[in-house]
Amino acid sequence: KVLKNKASFKRFQVKPRRRREGKTDYRARGKMVRQEKSKFNTRKYRLIVRFTNKRCICQIAYATIRGDMMVAQASSSELEKYGVPCGHKNYAAAYCTGLLVARRVLKKFGLDEKFKGK
Repeated sequence: KVLKNKASFKRFQVKPRRRREGKTDYRARGKMVRQEKSKFNTRKYRLIVRFTNKRCICQIAYATIRGDMMVAQASSSELEKYGVPCGHKNYAAAYCTGLLVARRVLKKFGLDEKFKGK
């Protein structure tokens, strides 16, 4: 008996592209971005940190039906403007990039005067 005939291929449903590529675990993502029902229509912000071969990228995002919206982002290659000439992929550079994106978010929301840096 042939199990994979024409009728079975017509019923076969392909998985989403990012699942096929092995990039997104949709169950874990749904758990991460799900907001409590008591906090209706409130954004749930998250910090995304990615390490490439040369630098560290930090982003603040929230999920919507249309897709993830980025609030602010910073890259460790921008640290050259602040006096860090090299070493953009280490622990200290990741910390500095996180501080940089945090200051940008505070400025965007108008809270930078309330939380002063040292």
